[in-house]
Amino acid sequence: MPQPLLDDGYAAEVRANLLPFTLTRLAANTCYRFAPPFIAIIAAEGSGFGVSIADIGWVISISELTGFLAPIIGRFVDRVSRRLSIAIGLIGTTIGTLTMAVAPNLVVLAIGLTMLNLLKSCFDLGMGAWIADHVPFERRGRVVGITETSWALSLLIGVSLLGLITAASSWRVACVVGAAFVVTCGVWLNSRLHADTESARGVTHTQSDVARTSGTWLVPLSMFGLMGASQCLFVTFGAWLTDDFGFDAAGIAAVGFALGAGELLASISSARLTDRIGKERSVMLGAAVMVPCAALLAGFSGSLVIGLAALAVFIIGFEYGVVSLIPVATDLYAGLPGKGFGLVIGAGTFGRGVLTVIATGLYDDTGVVGACVAAMVCAALSALTIAAFAARRSPSVGR
Repeated sequence: MPQPLLDDGYAAEVRANLLPFTLTRLAANTCYRFAPPFIAIIAAEGSGFGVSIADIGWVISISELTGFLAPIIGRFVDRVSRRLSIAIGLIGTTIGTLTMAVAPNLVVLAIGLTMLNLLKSCFDLGMGAWIADHVPFERRGRVVGITETSWALSLLIGVSLLGLITAASSWRVACVVGAAFVVTCGVWLNSRLHADTESARGVTHTQSDVARTSGTWLVPLSMFGLMGASQCLFVTFGAWLTDDFGFDAAGIAAVGFALGAGELLASISSARLTDRIGKERSVMLGAAVMVPCAALLAGFSGSLVIGLAALAVFIIGFEYGVVSLIPVATDLYAGLPGKGFGLVIGAGTFGRGVLTVIATGLYDDTGVVGACVAAMVCAALSALTIAAFAARRSPSVGR
């Protein structure tokens, strides 16, 4: 008989809600990840806006920069029921995606993307806090790794399907389909979470000042580097494929499917290995893989085979690193998983926002090579800062 994903050592409630959480986050992540690979199509004439790639890059950047509000959302999550924060996040994700679908101009598109990005973080933080409430830190890496397969599957399945819908109709129709997916999964998840067991934790203000170790600020900085590095290539690989090799929406969707397969491998590997080899060491490993891959893509950007191989391994390194960093984020402050997770997610989304502008600007000037150099710098920053954090904290098993 096949082994269950979680054994009896995990709470029955965790085992029962693992699938609903994973599928719902897959739906939300699909909407969130849809725009960057199709940035050239959204920018184009027709169902798009007839603007440059850099213009759409600014829109995505503005929406990502709202990530600096994630620490505030994290505090909100720590003070309300997990069920409420999850519901607010999913409603906001749906409204934001539908706003994108009907956007007549870049201003409305920016509003839709901003709402999507900001409110999805409320769902993510609520889910992360729920896991932290129910799973001990030393076993948390496995649960996070399994639920984070939703990130990979959103690209492997979700974005790929929306890409095919885009090829057959338009990216606006794809947004509507994505929003419907979120509503369906959200209703199912909400029916599984019981209000009486999801009350606010009532943490005192005194507890909110207690960091578990020194150098806490290094963890958000590491996430800034990881997410910034990934964004450099994620917002430009579709344009690179279109400009250098003539890919259309279906072709980009096919590449997204392959990249999603790599991310899924990384998430599964994290679920199996992160608790065993250490969370900070796993982050360092992921970031260390990203640097040479970005360099390889920069050096062989004219070769489709080598470029795609380097991009795929780069994404695997990123996914392994970021999944391994999430349990560290939820354990930064005693009794306040939302605060630590919000701080780290805020830094990460801020990194994506800043690097979206830099990477798309570099792409317009130098092609994908400039974006690769920026990715290398950010990945190196992530590895160095998480290494510094690991050196500062006192040794403990399973970290």
